[in-house]
This record gives sequence, C-alpha cells and structure tokens, in this order.
Amino acid sequence: MGEPVTAETGLRYASGPGRWVLAATVLGSAIAAIDATVVGIALPAIGRDFSTDMATLQWVVTAYTLTLAGLLLVAGALGDRYGRRRVFLIGVIWFALASVLCGIAPNAPVLIAARALQGVGAALLTPGSLAILEASFAPEDRGRAIGAWSGLSGAATAIGPFLGGWLVDAGSWRLIFAINLPVAAVVVALARRHVPESHDPDAVGRIDVAGGVLVTLGLVGLTYGLIEGPNAGWTSPAVLTALVGGVLFLAAFAVQEYRARNPMLPLSLFSSTQFTATNVVTFVVYGALGGALFLLPIQLQQVSGYTALQAGISLLPLTVIMLALSARSGALAARIGPRLQMSVGPILVGAGLALFILVDGDGDYLTEVLPAVTVLGLGLATTVAPLTATVLAAVPARHAGIASAVNNDVARAAALIAVAVLPAAAGITGAAYLHPAQFSKGFHTAALISAGLCVVGGLVAALTIRNPARVPAVPGTPTAPARMHCGLDAPPAHATTAA
Repeated sequence: MGEPVTAETGLRYASGPGRWVLAATVLGSAIAAIDATVVGIALPAIGRDFSTDMATLQWVVTAYTLTLAGLLLVAGALGDRYGRRRVFLIGVIWFALASVLCGIAPNAPVLIAARALQGVGAALLTPGSLAILEASFAPEDRGRAIGAWSGLSGAATAIGPFLGGWLVDAGSWRLIFAINLPVAAVVVALARRHVPESHDPDAVGRIDVAGGVLVTLGLVGLTYGLIEGPNAGWTSPAVLTALVGGVLFLAAFAVQEYRARNPMLPLSLFSSTQFTATNVVTFVVYGALGGALFLLPIQLQQVSGYTALQAGISLLPLTVIMLALSARSGALAARIGPRLQMSVGPILVGAGLALFILVDGDGDYLTEVLPAVTVLGLGLATTVAPLTATVLAAVPARHAGIASAVNNDVARAAALIAVAVLPAAAGITGAAYLHPAQFSKGFHTAALISAGLCVVGGLVAALTIRNPARVPAVPGTPTAPARMHCGLDAPPAHATTAA
C-alpha cells in the first residue's frame, strides 16, 4: 500500500516511488483519453453492426460525455473529501467494468447505457490523476511531474485513433473496449502499491451532489431533445418535454449553485469579465471542433473509402503539431499577452475546418486532408495554451484548480451539444451516413458552420480579452516567481493529510 505523504515529505521526481506514482496516474488518465478518441473511429463499424441511424451514433458518443461532464466537478470534491487515491481506484475499476459491458453489448441501447456508465468512471478517475501528482510530489518537483504527465498523456491520446483503427480493421470494434482491461489491471496494482493517499483538510461541509444531479439531468434533457427532434419532430411531446425539462433543470442548477454553501460551481468566478469571456470563447471553439471531428471519421470511411486505420492515422499530424508548438505558444503569450493569439488562433482553427470541404470521394490525403489537418493543428497550438493560462490568471490563485476544472467542463459540454446539434443543422439525419453523396454534402455544410463559429470565437476574444498590465521591474528587487498551474479537472490539491 502507498505510504502517507504530506506537503513536507513529498516524493521526488527522480526517485523510484515518484516514477511509480507517475506511471499509475499516466496510465489511469490514458484509458479515458484513448477511449474517447477510438470510439469516433469505430462509429461506422458500430453503425453497420447494429444497423442504426445517425441519432444512435450520436448517442454512443454523447452518453459518455453527458455523465462525464455532469459529474466531473462532484468527483473532484469526492476525491478531496474521501481520498484521491480511493476515488481514483474506484473510477478505474468502474471504467473497466463498464468497458466490459460495452464490449459485449448485444444491441445499441445496451451499448449506449454502458457508455454512460463509462462516463461515470471517467469522471471519477480523471480529476484524481493530476490531483494525486500535485498532492504527492514535493513542491520543487511538482512542475516536472505534471509536465511529464502532460507529455505522456498527450502521446497516449495520439496513439488512440491509430490503435482503434487497427483493432477495428484487424478484428472488431468490440476490441477497442477490451484494451482497457489489462491497462486498468496494471493501474490498480500500481496505485494500491505505490500511490499515497491524500485528502484536502479544508474540504468541509456537504458535497454538492444535488448540483451534479441537476446539471446532468439538464444536459440529458437538452441532448435528448436536440438529437431526437429532427426525427420525431420538434413539436412531439417527448421532444418538447425533454427540451423544457432540460432548461428547467439547468435553471434549478443555477439556483442551487447560488444558494449552496459549498457549490461545485462557484458562480462568483463569473464576476470576472476575463474569466467569463474566455469560457465563452472555449464554448464556441471547442463546440465547433467537437462537432466537426465527430463527423470527420465517418466522412473519411464512408465517403473517401479510408479504412478505420487510415482514418485514425490521418489525424496524427494535428497531435504532433500541438505537442511541438503548444509550449512555445504559451511562452509567447506570457511575453506579449494572450489577446492576439486568442483572436487569431480560433480563426486559424476555423480556416482548418473550412478546408475540410476539400475532402470528397477521392479523399487524396496530401491534397485534401493534410492541408486541413495542418492548419487546424496550427490554430489549436496558437489558441489552447494562451486560453488555459488566461482562465487561470483571471481568478485568484486559490481558485486556479476549480477555474481550470470549469473550463474543462465548458469544453466538454460544448462538444456534447455540438454533436447533438450539428448533424441536424447540416442535414445529416436518419441513415444519411450510409449514403456517401448525401453525407458528404452535409459534412461540407457542417465544416463551414463550424468554421463560422470559430471565426465568431476569434472576434469575441478580440473584443473582450485584455492583456494583463505590465509591471515594470524595479532594479535591485527579486523577481516574483511565476504562477504556474496545470489544467486540472479537479479543485486544487492543498496540503495533504495522511490516510
């Protein structure tokens, strides 16, 4: 079992125990990250196997995101209160069991329900991975540990589409869920033996479970109405009930967060114009991106004739560009301020998405896909690091963790809503994905809609984001250390107590 660790006796990055903790957290977060990317590649195969329509494929993706987005902040609070390692382990085991259900699902409804359960597991394990690092490592080694976690997790995410495509082509889409099991077993073994338990001693009062339930029900209602509306009719009782109920639940969530003594989403954060504006830009850009990238693998496989493996490999340059340039982009924003990059970056993202209209039945990679992926990667590399830094800088340091968690949740909710709305807005409904010409026309429309949203995001940033005031250095005085934070899906990890 892991030894108790306090802020004064933290682990060292170069030590054996430190590396075991890093391995456990990287592998734990990787199973959720890889799963989120491989499912998109497998959608055409799932659709063929179950003879489903477009709405069902949307639910395969959104069921997972619904529970993940709705419970993420509550899960972080559970870890702070009851032990980060304990909740992390529960999440890993839960995720693995749900993966088994996904892999053996006999029909689409069972698969969708299992995906929702997977999202619960992901919500439990995702906040814990980084919170464990921050709580376990000595302050002077914490930055290196988080940096290594970020790089290794990025590499794991990058291989997801490649691995998923290979498994779909070599065997069955069911195998993409089976790969989670051995990884989860390794994570459980490592965490039980090497990861120290930690709590937040300042976590007092009731956990805002009601807030998590209300926001999840609200998202479920909206998502159901938006997905089923094009097929069932927007005036059908079920659709109207879902949409109105979703809005009412979300309104009740806002009231709950205003009144709760320990809200999972402190509304006071939004008193900062900079924080609010950055989250608006996040919602627009990540919504456009999530909707377009949901449709792209289907376009490549159903229209351009790519295999699942080829479709997975096609996006690798995007990840390579982000890994190579994101740190430099963040350093540039630190020197000149975030406004320019947050204004230009989304427009570059939009240009990359617009270039996807070149992808047709021919699907030539060098002339149709690679230009779009390259420009998209440059746009994301320009945008993401300054956006994250701006969210964190917009609030007091003690709220950095929750601010980042809120921004992560905004991005997930945006993608969730976009996957529900964009196909219908582009005319992709019913069995359209089985008809290449019809789907391709809709995909091109969706790409342009997404591009337009990104341009709007860039304009919003140009009008609302402000560069921080420069404080001139005073000769002879020491320079204040830079505030460094990492985007956490959890409240910040404070000084820890022994388990």
